[in-house]
Amino acid sequence: MSYPPCPKCKSEYVYQDQTNLVCPECAYEWNPSEDEQDDAFEVRDANGTLLAEGDKVTLIKDLKVKGSSQVLKIGTKTTIRRIVEGKDHELDCKLPGVGEMMVTAKFVKKV
Repeated sequence: MSYPPCPKCKSEYVYQDQTNLVCPECAYEWNPSEDEQDDAFEVRDANGTLLAEGDKVTLIKDLKVKGSSQVLKIGTKTTIRRIVEGKDHELDCKLPGVGEMMVTAKFVKKV
C-alpha cells in the first residue's frame, strides 16, 4: 500500500499507526482524513495581527539598512507588495525614499 509523502519533510518512508500516518525521519504524525489547513503560511506583525498582501503597515523602530549608512525611521508607512515564505525577511515593500526593500514582520504594525 502506498501512502502520501510526509507534509513536513517530504519523506517517502511513511507508515500507518492506527488512524494516523507517521514519518520516521521527522517524527511528524497526521491524520490523512482531516484537511490540513495549518500548512498555510501566516505572517503576523509585532502586535500579532495577521498580515496580507496589500495591507498598509508602519515601522515600529528605526532600522539600519545593511551595507549602507541609511536608516529607516520609525513611523515610515508602506504597503506590503508580497509576502515571501522561507526567508528571514518576510515582507516585500516599497519604502518612500529608499525603494524596494525586504522587511521583517516583527518590526512593523498594521495601520
